[in-house]
Amino acid sequence: MGVNARTPLIAGNWKLNLDHLQAVALVQKLHWALKDAGHEEGSVDVAVFPPFTDLRSVQTLLDADKIPFLLGAQDLSTHDDGAYTGEISGAFLKRLNVAQVIIGHSERREYHAETDEVVAAKVQAALRHGLVPVICVGETSEDLEKHGASAVPVGQLEKALADVPAGADVVVAYEPVWAIGSGQAATPQQAQEVAAKLREVVAATLGADTAAKTRVLYGGSVKSSNIASFMREPDVDGALVGGASLKVDEFAAIIRFQKHVGV
Repeated sequence: MGVNARTPLIAGNWKLNLDHLQAVALVQKLHWALKDAGHEEGSVDVAVFPPFTDLRSVQTLLDADKIPFLLGAQDLSTHDDGAYTGEISGAFLKRLNVAQVIIGHSERREYHAETDEVVAAKVQAALRHGLVPVICVGETSEDLEKHGASAVPVGQLEKALADVPAGADVVVAYEPVWAIGSGQAATPQQAQEVAAKLREVVAATLGADTAAKTRVLYGGSVKSSNIASFMREPDVDGALVGGASLKVDEFAAIIRFQKHVGV
């Protein structure tokens, strides 16, 4: 199955940016920018991942104005409820119409010491509540030099999917750590090589049919000037965008990649 058979997904990870008022303003401006540019709704799935404190405000706006963006969360707890101060349950997110949740981002792995085992438990927590896990995998520059581009991401994904049932709806995001925020993206060929390997992991663990439907994203210094080159690759189905998703015109241009790419 080629890239055209999977609806592209362009997702904006806002990280620790924007309060709830700023979040509402950004979503409104993004929606207007896409409408003004004649963007065809449904040709690309657009997802926004605000901080937890913004979710209710963004959800209300999306519902009231019928804005066709997916709402995502940046993390969730392995626990469903209980004495876990500061944690956010997947049940809470589901009640806010959250559709997707980022799991295993390199910043969570590095700054919060999240292991592959924690990531796997969070994937299970997401699936328990009908949330689509956006499973992040990627290698550091040291990993790249020592093991090559695909070894670490493949190992991370194998562990994350170990107990996931066949046919489960997941998204995989390949984010080379050395490219995040560096301004130096991977080449499209590098992204394709790893994306193909990751799809093989999905096929081996969840089945060939699921692998054919699973979207594999690239993330790491994605911008409007390079998104088209990534989207030409057969196993790259979209992008997980960081800093550029906070700039309305830039993010809108990334979403509209089909206007300047032959796919």
